[in-house]
This record gives sequence, C-alpha cells and structure tokens, in this order.
Amino acid sequence: MVKNFQELLDLAKERDPKKIAVAVAEDREVLTSVKAAKDLGVADSILVGDKNKIEKIAKDIKMDLSQFEIIDEKDTVEACRKAVSLVSSKKAHVLMKGLIDTAVIMKQVLDKEIGLRTGNLISHLAVFSVSTYEKLIIVTDAAMNIHPNLSQKRQIIENAVSFAHSLEMEKPKVAVICAREKVTPNMEATIHARELEDMNKRGDITGCIIEGPLALDNAISKEAAKHKGIDGPVAGDADVLIVPNIETGNVLYKSLTFFAKAESAGLIVGTSAPIVLTSRADTAEAKLRSIVLGVLMASKSGHTYGL
Repeated sequence: MVKNFQELLDLAKERDPKKIAVAVAEDREVLTSVKAAKDLGVADSILVGDKNKIEKIAKDIKMDLSQFEIIDEKDTVEACRKAVSLVSSKKAHVLMKGLIDTAVIMKQVLDKEIGLRTGNLISHLAVFSVSTYEKLIIVTDAAMNIHPNLSQKRQIIENAVSFAHSLEMEKPKVAVICAREKVTPNMEATIHARELEDMNKRGDITGCIIEGPLALDNAISKEAAKHKGIDGPVAGDADVLIVPNIETGNVLYKSLTFFAKAESAGLIVGTSAPIVLTSRADTAEAKLRSIVLGVLMASKSGHTYGL
C-alpha cells in the first residue's frame, strides 16, 4: 500500500530514468520541476520552446542547461507539435505541458499524424495525499470527460486500474461514487455503478475490485460504511474513486486541494504515453509530483524508446 508521495518518489528512483518532452518550456515552475527531477535521478528532459527565455529563467534558478537538450522553437503551437512528435516517435517517454493552454497541446495530442491516440478513451486522473486518509487516493475524471456513459466509465476505470498497477497496487479497490448507496431508477449514476460492479464480477473488467453504488463517506470511512450496514471489500478502504461526471470530479478535486490542503498530482492517461498536464498555477512541487506519476506509468509500459 502506497501511503504518500515520498514513497512514490522512492519507487520512481528504483526505476530507470525516463525522458520528458516539455512543450513550451519557458516557465519558471516547469523548469524548476524538471531540474528537480533531473537532480533526483528520475527523469531527463528535452526542453522545447523559446531558448532565450529558457536560458534567462535557468540562470535565475541556477539550472545547468548543459545537462538538457534544448529545441529552440518560439512558435508555441509548433513547440507543442515538436514535443508531441518526440513522444510519438519514441524519443521521449512522457509529454509535459509547459506555458501553454491545455486546448492547444491536446489538439496536437489528438492529431492523426503525430499524436498519441490509441483508440482508447483519454481520461484524467488525480492522486491525492490527504492527512485524514491512511493511503494515497486516485480520483477520476475531473478534467476530460464531461458526462461519461457506461462504456466510457468502464474505460475510465480500466485506465485508472492500469495506472494503479504502475504504483504497485496489485488489485486496487475501485469505488463508483454516487449520491446514495442503493440503485435508484431515476438516478442513472447508481444504475451504472451496479452494472460496473457486475462487469467486474463477471470478469469483463479485471485487475481490480469494483463496488458501487457507494456514497463518498462509505467509500473512504469504515465507520460510515459500518453504520449503514455496508460490508463489501471496497467500503471504507477505496484506492480509486470514480465520479459520475466532470462537475463532481472538479468540485472534489478542488475541495481536497483548497479545503483539505491535500498534496496532489495529475496525469492524462489512455494515450500511448502519459501526459503531465498540470495547471499553469500549480507549484513546482506539484509539477514534480506529476512528473513522478508519469515516470512510474512510463516504466510500466515496457516500450523501447530510441533514446
């Protein structure tokens, strides 16, 4: 059981270093995080962006650029395209968003010629370390899929389970979160939750244990689950929370971040390589945590890269 981000960092240090392609790298927090990843021995980076701006920031943060490859590209769209191409051509293991809007870099990710599509649903997941919970918790999807249907929820779970395996969670416990614990005909999320649990029991979704519908308290609190007479294997001990829609995920994400002051990291999965896609407002520490997730996910893939 992985309890915190320090344990994830220690795990990443045990793996071979990965290479990150950073799109529009001229950002102080981004460069600080990739410098830290290099210093810790978990990742090297190819910096794609305005070389003059990168050099100016690097001087301020005492970053030795001789340790990094720089591709000078002042046009931000072209910088994104070149960074994505580095990953799709397997010259890098992980894509990282720099000082650019998410929509711009995702357009290149979805490009049929050089993008990172696999045919799978692309989804977002976040990992949180909360002081009131004994282990890390994965939340999906707070940023990509607006109102997923049953098939999409299945793929979101499969993406999350594959990721959880990269964190050495052998059989993650997946809670399908709803407003109540009983299947209710006029609440579609509860119907989906029970169907997803049944898929898991039939062996259609493997590598995890799924339970639902579960309200949030019953998913993460053994006491709350016991009080309501819920004694399933996931109740009170969830590793993964599957939310019914983007609003729920987004509110939960920000509640954990701002109310609970949780440490967090995020990743885009379902692509041919992991994507570190953090907010431009995130700290260097948060970006480093997301890099660690990307390194662990890339280590699991087993692909051979032309490095």
